[in-house]
Amino acid sequence: MNPPSPPDRSSSDDDHGFPSPEATEFAFYAAIEAADLDGMRRVWEPGEACTCVHPLGPRLQGRPQVLEGWKRIFGSGTRLRFTIGSVRELDGGELRVRLVQEHITVLDADEQPAQPVLATNVYRRGSDGHWRMVLHHASPGRAIAIGGPGGRLH
Repeated sequence: MNPPSPPDRSSSDDDHGFPSPEATEFAFYAAIEAADLDGMRRVWEPGEACTCVHPLGPRLQGRPQVLEGWKRIFGSGTRLRFTIGSVRELDGGELRVRLVQEHITVLDADEQPAQPVLATNVYRRGSDGHWRMVLHHASPGRAIAIGGPGGRLH
């Protein structure tokens, strides 16, 4: 995993989010790699506004459904390692959109690394100034730019 730096948790506790979108994203991928449901719970905004779509999966709406989805993934016993690349960021003030390419390695497997996954991660700054995830949408992807050789938009 290669986000910029580990989250600074000194200014936030388990219920108050993170000091930046980057720290929230680091905590998100760290929770996946550690199969840490409590860590994942701290990342997501409470309530029904959050949404998660795993590659080729259904839309999980609301924090309870999102966390249940992660619980099933973590319960499978598959351990994953992420390398994040091709980050593009859109700053909308209280919302931050980060478009990333996830390179996922399945640990303890004799398989070749999977194709890259293209993910959109959206973070919202709460009234307390701390950030939480409100959307993670991941789709199978290719490591070429749209409009490149053989690239199609739709």
